[in-house]
Amino acid sequence: MKLGKDEIQKLVLGILLLFGLVYSYFDLLLGPLVKREETARQSVNALGPEIASAKAQIEKTQQALKNSPAATLPMRQVEAMIPEGSPVAWFPTRMAEFFKKQGLDKASTRMTAETIEKELPGFRKIAWGVDLPKVEFVPFGQAIAELENEEPLLEVSALQIDASRDDVETQHAFLTVNNLVKQ
Repeated sequence: MKLGKDEIQKLVLGILLLFGLVYSYFDLLLGPLVKREETARQSVNALGPEIASAKAQIEKTQQALKNSPAATLPMRQVEAMIPEGSPVAWFPTRMAEFFKKQGLDKASTRMTAETIEKELPGFRKIAWGVDLPKVEFVPFGQAIAELENEEPLLEVSALQIDASRDDVETQHAFLTVNNLVKQ
């Protein structure tokens, strides 16, 4: 079986077309699929740390939900310590009554600042200025100690004592106190 020139050319052309078809199949069809698969694999691997951090956050949230009954008791106790109504109505009279009970008359209280507590949602902190025009040093110190013991939601943030020019035995005191109240 002898092949003629025409038949050899057709056979060579057919083999070349076969090689072209195989090349096109692997390069043009399978190549992009492999690239997409590699890209997808890299994105899945990149999600690994994010998935781990999300699982850790879920565990923290579940632990916080478990511990929430223990945390709600102190919050209820704090809420029970705060009187109802506007603090402007009850706090100045409470301070005046307290200092009167301690033997320090003429206490005047005014609100100086108000901030929202970021750590305790639902609460805010109010700064008050308490002016005591005539106090004696020792009874005043005892009164401050008693104030911090009786009022757990109150903190004395600043204290200023000035000597009185009229009376040597008394001083003028100004307290800056912060009080936690409901929002």
